[in-house]
Amino acid sequence: MAEFTLPANSKVAAGKAHPAPTGAKTLREFKVYRYDPDGEGNPRLDTYQVDMGSCGPMVLDALIKIKNEADATLTFRRSCREGVCGSCAMNIDGTNTLACTKYISDVKGAVKIYPLPHMPVIKDLVPDLSTAYAQLAAVEPWMKTVSAPPERERLQLPTDRAKLDGLWECILCFSCSTSCPSYWWNGERYLGPAVLLQAYRWIADSRDEAAGERLDQLEDPFRLYRCHTIMNCTKTCPKGLNPAKAIAEIKKLMLARR
Repeated sequence: MAEFTLPANSKVAAGKAHPAPTGAKTLREFKVYRYDPDGEGNPRLDTYQVDMGSCGPMVLDALIKIKNEADATLTFRRSCREGVCGSCAMNIDGTNTLACTKYISDVKGAVKIYPLPHMPVIKDLVPDLSTAYAQLAAVEPWMKTVSAPPERERLQLPTDRAKLDGLWECILCFSCSTSCPSYWWNGERYLGPAVLLQAYRWIADSRDEAAGERLDQLEDPFRLYRCHTIMNCTKTCPKGLNPAKAIAEIKKLMLARR
């Protein structure tokens, strides 16, 4: 029987255990992925005891508390704290989500926190999203027109505007793309759910005049058609969107124009 093992430097080792703060009564255990590419050794899983009596309800609150009071070297992204910017996307309790909207109380037992999966790690919980952003730029996610610009804004019927609901709300946290096995396997050629949803957002916009050009750019065995409707993207989206449906709509448009 074949045996498959991770490369030696990819195995996550046991890390440091940080003691509970003095006088703490209500404790929760957090296990946090740590990796410093400039240092030596494998990635590790550090353990922190957090006093919930002086901590906010969200996982991001706990991470900020850990960084401020226990370990200033812990590195992660954050910004809005309102589920709007997508900066704090990470894998929490086995699911890609936003740390700022994930309640600690939703997790049973130790809270395990990892960076978004199958992406190069810059440090600790910070993934390298360079490829994802390059793919986003490739679909040109802005309005493209050939007609003369109007004196005021470009008008749109309410019914046409309604077609964009479920698309414009995407915050590009890439939780969906990094949960997709097809993207894991073909991440350099398959655009992934997040980018394809953004592509469809402009294809579906009645004010955009480059739908045919956009579809031409996606007509490729890998860019679009590596989606196998596994549905991880829809299941994990922290905004409740449906990238799989957007991808299916693009495929329908491809068939309709043949």
